[in-house]
Amino acid sequence: MIEEYEYDDEEGVEYYAVRPNKTQLKRDIAALFVLAEKMSGLAAAQLNTLELPEIIHKAVAEVAGMPHKSARKRLLKFIAGQLHKIDVEPIVEKLARLENKSAHAVREHHIVERWRERLLGADNNALTALLDEYPDADRQHLRQLLRNAQKEAETGKPPKSSRLLYRYLKVLFKFEEDLEDGIDGLDAESEY
Repeated sequence: MIEEYEYDDEEGVEYYAVRPNKTQLKRDIAALFVLAEKMSGLAAAQLNTLELPEIIHKAVAEVAGMPHKSARKRLLKFIAGQLHKIDVEPIVEKLARLENKSAHAVREHHIVERWRERLLGADNNALTALLDEYPDADRQHLRQLLRNAQKEAETGKPPKSSRLLYRYLKVLFKFEEDLEDGIDGLDAESEY
């Protein structure tokens, strides 16, 4: 509660309480409710990284498996009330980092998928372009994966080599840092 004061010459300082802005309180609680909903959508490992107090952690884990009914809404309101009692800024920052990682993962997936489609498609220059861009890539391994994937597609077999190609490209594109860790140790039959 915010306190304000008036100065009276005869009696000194007189304090009186000012009621907090009700609309702002409602906005704050609504924002905490949305935060609780976001946290309920996280996987257990991601939830553990938020380092929540035990009561909030248990409630969020419980609400994650609940159907969208009134009991879920009550529990989310409870979580919002508990969040109101603590400093949520570190939680919001960690959640933003988790969401940002997710966005990067989707972007990386699309890049890898486009390259795989381009390599498996009719573009004969795709392998050359890839090797020009990533000179440390294992040429022989890539060619073998491409040949096997094309054979599997022609014969109607499950796309094992296509999946292996995707995994190899993902490691290759792991944006240069995994190249030092050793793509050289990967072979055609490994499951990365």
